[in-house]
Amino acid sequence: MRRINTKIITLLVLVSAMLPGCQKFLDEDLQGERSDQQFFNTANDAELALTGIYNVLSFANSDNRIWVFGDVASDDAAKGGIPGDQADIGLIDDFNVSTDNGNLETVWTTYYEGVSRANKLLDNIDGIEMDVERRNQIKGEAKFLRAYFYYWLVNIYGDIPVHTTTPTAEELQKAATPAAEVWSTVIIPDLTEAASLLPEIFTGKDLGRATSIAAYAFLAKAYLFTGQWSLSEQAAMNVVNSGLHQLASVYKDNFTYATKDNPEVIFAVRHLGKQDPGLGNGMNSWFAPRAQNGYGFNAPTQNFVDEFEITTAGIFDPRLDYTVGREGHIWLDSNVIFNSDWSPTGYLQKKYIQPLAEVPKENKDQGQLHYIFLRYSDVILMLAEALNEQDKTTQAEQYLNNIRKRARESYLYDSDLPGYGTIPVDLLPDIAGSSQSSLRNAIRHERRVELGFEFHRYFDIIRYGESYANQAFSDKENFTYSKYKHFPIPQSELSTNFKL
Repeated sequence: MRRINTKIITLLVLVSAMLPGCQKFLDEDLQGERSDQQFFNTANDAELALTGIYNVLSFANSDNRIWVFGDVASDDAAKGGIPGDQADIGLIDDFNVSTDNGNLETVWTTYYEGVSRANKLLDNIDGIEMDVERRNQIKGEAKFLRAYFYYWLVNIYGDIPVHTTTPTAEELQKAATPAAEVWSTVIIPDLTEAASLLPEIFTGKDLGRATSIAAYAFLAKAYLFTGQWSLSEQAAMNVVNSGLHQLASVYKDNFTYATKDNPEVIFAVRHLGKQDPGLGNGMNSWFAPRAQNGYGFNAPTQNFVDEFEITTAGIFDPRLDYTVGREGHIWLDSNVIFNSDWSPTGYLQKKYIQPLAEVPKENKDQGQLHYIFLRYSDVILMLAEALNEQDKTTQAEQYLNNIRKRARESYLYDSDLPGYGTIPVDLLPDIAGSSQSSLRNAIRHERRVELGFEFHRYFDIIRYGESYANQAFSDKENFTYSKYKHFPIPQSELSTNFKL
């Protein structure tokens, strides 16, 4: 894990772009670098360091490729693009992964950089004279973000080295901590403390920071992944009972620029276009069709499209066309019809791509959409799962049906849907009278279509267990659960940390 220097010029730019409330620091004419001892002296320094942690989350960084592992590795997506381009992504898609795969390296380096920045701030903040309440908030935000980095690292790589303070050179030589301990000794404690230190909501210039509600939502996920169903239920209910979040009336509002800050969003990685250095959402370029100056990666599979329910009259779950571009349907601009030739699978995903009217071809990598890590519908589905696994099936059905109700009622709120104003007959009917087993399958289905292309699917498949995974990857001859439950640690780390 790399040790970083604090570069003031870079951090000042990041403050102005990522957290607008800190723009006043741009008035300072600072040059060069300061050592750690010189830097962590003022409240301003603490804010700058925190902004540096948030910056690691950004998809302006092309090395932030968690989508390769969450989507492309799953049954939802194929590599996309053109043959030969980004061959290492194709090797992950085919489960033919060696330790020198470049995607292993870039994600490892990026997310351990985040861990390093969080540790550095947490190591030094108590020595800074500043407002106590704000100091505690900064600690909470840093711990939430450290949990976020470790969440991706443990899910992708499994057993990993853990550092919760800035290591010395000797301490960088460290054996891997078992994955179960990463959850129990780092992620869950960090989120628990964050929930106790953070306010329920930030507004105005501070919108986008981690909140206590986001920490509870994240805890619900952490407990879900570790099979602690009762604790997952409690954490999810803290979110529900807060009353601060709700489902958007129309599903697509979560992925549209004008409505991206709706109450369904609990925690999102935020982006700004037209900045120098660039801080736009680069996935707008990675996933858009080549015909519109994109690359066409992360292409939905037929298997994913087939997961969406269809009525007897041939009307699909509206989430399909909110998520996927398909032949003969409007793409993003109202005058553009999707062409299946744009993708080797015949489909492209839409969640991080803006219309050309908002982001023209020449600025393709300057998207301004969020990556939503936690939204309210995910919490509701986690709650349904946690309840069902405790044999509270009737209660679980009610929460699951809330998600289906929102999806079908898009017809009452989205005037762009054909037949707007009337819900089609037998579209997404409520689930009733389920056994625990059948409801478990229904919840897994709903997570797949509701959260498709939000980088959760592969990790859901793995946590569901070997039997489910083998069925999901029955067409992948190289997949074995024992080998690909987690991906290998990159060779660069194996070559420098001799205790792995």
